[in-house]
Amino acid sequence: MLSRQFKATAMELISVLEQKQSTGGRTKVLLETVPVHKLADIFVASFEISFEEQLSMLDSVDAKVRLSKATELVDRHLQSIRVAEKITQKVEGQLSKSQKEFLLRQQMKAIKEELGDNDDEEDDLAALERKMQSAGMPQNVWKLSLRELRRLKKMQPQQPGYSSSRAYLELLADLPWQKASKELELDLRAAQERLDNDHYGLEKVKQRIIEYLAVRKLKPDARGPVLCFVGPPGVGKTSLASSIAAALDRKFVRISLGGVKDEADIRGHRRTYIGSMPGRLIDGLKKVAVCNPVMLLDEIDKTGSDVRGDPASALLEVLDPEQNKTFNDHYLNVPFDLSKVIFVATANRAQPIPPPLLDRMEVIELPGYTPEEKLKIAMKHLIPRVLDQHGLSSEFLQIPKAMVQLVIQRYTREAGVRSLERSLAALARAAAVRVAEQEQVVPLSKGVEGLTTPLLENRLVDSAEVEMEVIPMGVNNRDISNTFRITSPLVVDEAMVEKVLGPPKFDGRETAERVVTPGISVGLVWTSVGGEVQFVEASTMVGKGELHLTGQLGDVIKESAQIALTWVRARATDLKLAAAESISLLEGRDIHIHFPAGAVPKDGPSAGVTLVTALVSLFSQRKVRSDTAMTGEMTLRGLVLPVGGIKDKILAAHRYGIKRVILPERNLKDLVEVPPSVLANLEILLAKRMEDVLEHAFDSGCPWRQHSKL
Repeated sequence: MLSRQFKATAMELISVLEQKQSTGGRTKVLLETVPVHKLADIFVASFEISFEEQLSMLDSVDAKVRLSKATELVDRHLQSIRVAEKITQKVEGQLSKSQKEFLLRQQMKAIKEELGDNDDEEDDLAALERKMQSAGMPQNVWKLSLRELRRLKKMQPQQPGYSSSRAYLELLADLPWQKASKELELDLRAAQERLDNDHYGLEKVKQRIIEYLAVRKLKPDARGPVLCFVGPPGVGKTSLASSIAAALDRKFVRISLGGVKDEADIRGHRRTYIGSMPGRLIDGLKKVAVCNPVMLLDEIDKTGSDVRGDPASALLEVLDPEQNKTFNDHYLNVPFDLSKVIFVATANRAQPIPPPLLDRMEVIELPGYTPEEKLKIAMKHLIPRVLDQHGLSSEFLQIPKAMVQLVIQRYTREAGVRSLERSLAALARAAAVRVAEQEQVVPLSKGVEGLTTPLLENRLVDSAEVEMEVIPMGVNNRDISNTFRITSPLVVDEAMVEKVLGPPKFDGRETAERVVTPGISVGLVWTSVGGEVQFVEASTMVGKGELHLTGQLGDVIKESAQIALTWVRARATDLKLAAAESISLLEGRDIHIHFPAGAVPKDGPSAGVTLVTALVSLFSQRKVRSDTAMTGEMTLRGLVLPVGGIKDKILAAHRYGIKRVILPERNLKDLVEVPPSVLANLEILLAKRMEDVLEHAFDSGCPWRQHSKL
């Protein structure tokens, strides 16, 4: 049994070896003629086995043991040969596949040469190399790109890294390393006229651009400024940046940063990642193909941060004139010069911007427009644009200046002009409906009996003149309004305004209607959308002497309320609010202070004087003047401290129809920024102490002021 198993294994081994060598026949003769116990020694002697296995074989005297060990060694040798055969077959299969592909590619190349098609890979790479040579790269970038190009030439197009390497080289070739916009002779007067035509007002911004042009005229290689326009929505921050590019005759790039949380949006992804891309700055420069555009970083105050990095921190390198000349994009991985770019950032608020980033920018505040400025903007810019967007002209629709003033005062109370433009667009749409009805296809027969357009019937009843022409069949629908029209245009009146926009949303009686009882005062606050008027209401009831505050208030404004109540209680006798110092104002009653518009969060110290005025009015039962608003922070000793946002707050008071504004005395310097037309309609009252505020806040002054003391 053991001998038959050994012979079968040996025969199988010989059959495998026969396919490789021609000595298999003689070995088969040995199997048939030599005894089995000798065959075991012969086969084992021909194998490469360890010294220990050889000793073990010699030590085996018993024939069965020797056959068993020999069978095991022959079987192991057979298995190793089979594994080697599998590996060899696999490698040969792969080699044959690559050889087949190489042969097919050679055949395709020969076919293209016969057809005269030279669009092969080598020609593409040659064109890419010529493009790289003409890109004007710096020497260090050129060496890197050449090394990458040599590596690309050695690769086959089917290899995994081929496409990414080629995309990288194409980006290097497309970037404007030295290509800049051709600037004409710097004409300061022409630039000033261009800015004036595009935007009304905004003198500070225009002056800054003219200053930059003057410096460029004296020093052509001057660095581009880094400007940051801060202001409420709709005041023209974004459009002003495009006007700057037009005035400088440069290309314009807009990058929106609102909601961006990934640092890679600024610096790009590293090329080791799948689907890596350059940052938005490099991509924008590639699209405009010049190295000195005007680049707008829109909504820079609305960036976020998470595990992917902080884009605001990445912008520190971009907006620093000392660093951006060697800006390093992660994808590009070579320095790129951004010092020739004029960066313009926009933000609604400066507070969310990190201080290091804010320090790198020149902040220019755009607080908002006065009603007079809005009127001029509407007549000069908004109405022509709205008519053009709706396919109208002044021949069809006319909006008088009085109606624009009505819309500004009664329907839009904002710092910018977006709501005003939407209201004007609503009037234009209503007019477009009537014009579209007029442009209906009218059958022209023997007479005018077929004219049944409602608008035309109304005009005929009013004995208006109608101008008619026969419209040729080839006339475009767009030209019908010019070939068949009513000679008298539609003029917007107050009835049409109320029909289209609805009842007026605001009127000048709001403050007078709300300040009707003691305990109510009018304050001025600053928000991200401009200044606002804030009413403060105080009431008393039976209780335990507690103070209740409502209106979604922050910690700072709650502390201001505590300070205000403490100051009033300490001055109760001097202000004749209590008969004697031993009597407490809060004895047996609670005080409730509410800030209306409870859904809007409120915080800040500027409501201090407003809170004191409301409490004094409540305890003295005297009404505060309804035409007076105030702002200012107060100390525990009654000093009135300066606050910010004065221009926004005064503009808000002007919009609400308020005639008198009480300001801290140390804010007098901020009145320089307020337009003279607004100051002419307001009475500005300055206060150094809380007693000055009370003197101006009540109708008959402050008769108890002589009793007050520090």
